[in-house]
Amino acid sequence: RTSQRRVGGGGVDLRGAWARACRMGKQKRAQTKKFAATKRMISPNDSRIKKPTLNPNLAEKQARQRDKEVNHVGQTSSSLFFSHNESLGPPYHVLIDTNFINFSIQNKLDIMRSLMDCLYAKVTPCITEAVMAELEKLGPKYRVALRLAKDPRFERLPAMRAGNTYADDDLVERVSAHRIYIVATCDKDLKRRLRKIPGVPLITIKERRYQVERMPEGQFT
Repeated sequence: RTSQRRVGGGGVDLRGAWARACRMGKQKRAQTKKFAATKRMISPNDSRIKKPTLNPNLAEKQARQRDKEVNHVGQTSSSLFFSHNESLGPPYHVLIDTNFINFSIQNKLDIMRSLMDCLYAKVTPCITEAVMAELEKLGPKYRVALRLAKDPRFERLPAMRAGNTYADDDLVERVSAHRIYIVATCDKDLKRRLRKIPGVPLITIKERRYQVERMPEGQFT
């Protein structure tokens, strides 16, 4: 008695074919199950998770610190109507940064003429003592910028704090105290700081000419 059935003269092994078909079906089911399976994770809000216990002395110390903290809110300028600065008007006072002078020389721009062409009004450029100190520190390579900063048409302003030679802090402190200035700078970090102060327009150099930023439209009408 044979253990295999053979049909016709071709000798087809039905039992072996059936076994192979069953193995393929099992493999497909295993692949499908593996594809659909997801890793089970415990929820972070599960009650079985133990939260770390705080030291009672540390908790009391943190509570006392929270009680001592006082929120200081700066006084808003009376000339501001939302972000519109009503104290800005011709003749405009423009605070000039160190790198603005250098980039103006590189782009062959006359500061007085270009500022007047940009703002369509009379302009008074202002140079602070901190900017002059920075130009003097840069050495003879920037002697042209230093000579330009000493132009008698430029108004000289004392530093907000005596002995301060860092121009960025001096400019930010000045425009925070007096919202009557436009700041001309090409420094990205300084522009980022000044954009947080409402009512302070910026002038930068783009495509070999001056561009004003955040200037109210009503100022030109």
